Amino acid sequence: MTNDYMFRAVLQKNKKVLAGLVGSLLHLDPETLDVEIANPIILGESIDDKTFVLDVEVTVNQTTHLDLEMQVVNYGNWRERSLSYLCRSFDSLTRGANYIDLAPAVHIGFIDFSLFEDVPEFYATYKMQNVKNHRIYTDKMWLSVVELNNIRLATKEDRLYNIDLWAKLFKAKTWEELKTMAATNQYMESAANTMYELSADHMVKEQCRRRAEYELYQKYLAEENARKDALIAEQKAVIADKDTLIADLKRQLAEAQRKD
Repeated sequence: MTNDYMFRAVLQKNKKVLAGLVGSLLHLDPETLDVEIANPIILGESIDDKTFVLDVEVTVNQTTHLDLEMQVVNYGNWRERSLSYLCRSFDSLTRGANYIDLAPAVHIGFIDFSLFEDVPEFYATYKMQNVKNHRIYTDKMWLSVVELNNIRLATKEDRLYNIDLWAKLFKAKTWEELKTMAATNQYMESAANTMYELSADHMVKEQCRRRAEYELYQKYLAEENARKDALIAEQKAVIADKDTLIADLKRQLAEAQRKD
């Protein structure tokens, strides 16, 4: 399910799985949740790699806008991108309505890299707050990030709500692993069964393959750009060193000429 198309397909096809995942992430009982996907797609229908909507917009109990997104390639813009999605979700006021009636908005992203390399974390939540006394500005919007590459850093609370198990389910690469995960609870069993069903659908499987190829290509481009940037930086450093050397030689020559 790190394939963003399979991620979207499973959550759209199986409301029980969607409620189970949302319940874990928001620390709520899935049985109390009414979840609806607000931007469904026609599963199996051909998509444009460049315009395919990655995020899954979910309405929770008809009161909260929740954005779920799977992104395994690091484009270096996750913070800006997730913030843009969050603001779009929060800006849901209809003409004539009161600002106080704005519904809460949450963006939760699943990434397979560390958002902050110096402080890796498995499940982190970010809110706007006063920089002096840390008072929360509002409880109506926040961002959360699940780092799939840092499952080992899951806290006791993360494990209590099975967020680490969901992450392991998403990263499972064989049916044997999925079967093991499915045995942990009814929601993951339902997720594994839905993945198996969708994998048997030729059209859905084809879209997953296309998304995987697209992600691999994007990863290649990102790595190439990083390599070129590093090369350019190295060349600039060499040029700077040469400029410094030339400046020193000119200074020494000028001093020698003054002595003569």
